Amino acid sequence: MVADSDHDANMLYAVGMFVPDPFIYLRLRGRDYIAMSDLEIDRARKNAGHCTVLSLSRYLKKLREAGARNPGLAHVISAILRQRRIRRVVVPDNFPLGLATELRKRGISVKARRGNFFPEREQKSTDEVKKISAALMMAEVGMAEATQVLRSTKISRNGKLIYHNLPLTSERLRAVIDTAILRANGSASHTIVAGGKQGCDPHEAGYGPLRANEPIILDIFPRSQKTGYFGDITRTVVRGRASEAVRKLYDTVLQGQAMAFKRMRDGAKTAEIHKAVEDFFEKEGYKTNRKNGRMQGFFHGTGHGLGLEIHESPRMGQHSRGKLKAGQVVTVEPGLYYPGLGGVRIEDVALVTKNSPRNLTRFEKVLEI
Repeated sequence: MVADSDHDANMLYAVGMFVPDPFIYLRLRGRDYIAMSDLEIDRARKNAGHCTVLSLSRYLKKLREAGARNPGLAHVISAILRQRRIRRVVVPDNFPLGLATELRKRGISVKARRGNFFPEREQKSTDEVKKISAALMMAEVGMAEATQVLRSTKISRNGKLIYHNLPLTSERLRAVIDTAILRANGSASHTIVAGGKQGCDPHEAGYGPLRANEPIILDIFPRSQKTGYFGDITRTVVRGRASEAVRKLYDTVLQGQAMAFKRMRDGAKTAEIHKAVEDFFEKEGYKTNRKNGRMQGFFHGTGHGLGLEIHESPRMGQHSRGKLKAGQVVTVEPGLYYPGLGGVRIEDVALVTKNSPRNLTRFEKVLEI
């Protein structure tokens, strides 16, 4: 691999430390090698003790002495491979095309592995589950701050929520959430605070004043600054009184989530779990279709894997394949969205086991606050 571990989950998984610039990683006969710059080499020796650390600058110096002009990473990789008599390598499917082309020019066969480069990433160790749980606690800290602020608001005559004598906007509440997560040593990005009809677009971050008596979707998915693992939680709340239609929508989504949990276990087909929730919503009268040019109903997956990426394998959706495996950590987040009514989504994180899943989320589910 050639990538930075700040953004590439496979590289972070392989070396276990954050490095902001791309570097070289090689696994050969069960041993891990990394080529690091002088800036990072001492830190790598300390924090990536399972890896044999090679000096990038020494390779570059030898290449220049051998007559190479402006040697780059392709030269260094070729030199490392030649020393070990390697002519063929397997790379992840996001490996840089330009670098692969240069390696092929130097007689190295480069083959991309489709799908998971480290399949073992799907099933989490006990230590990884603890790290995900810690990141999830950060998300719950942000959720607690958000609901406390909403409870503290006053409702103006025109229905806007007022906080500290100013209208409470999605932007202000998002700042409260993100700041709380930062204090907990997490990093929040694109936190969703979407009220009313904005909540009908599941990935709308939300903007403008929040209003009483309508659903507000709070979707918080921070990354631990220490470990790189993600947490993920969604709650839908109403400041004030929810209409009977919104209350029924909420109860239906809550039942759909419980239905998904009931079917989750080692060996369960992911598509069948999603289909069960989809069919239940349809039976309750909540159809999924396109109306006035936009989707309504239940038009996203029931859940996704969670770990060093916010979205990773497995997926639980209409077109997903495969079965759940014990040790996987997945979100369970059905939702219903109707422009004239608003959106409702409820999300917890579950650890798949041989029998019933273990819900890692502790935060309460309350509609009216």
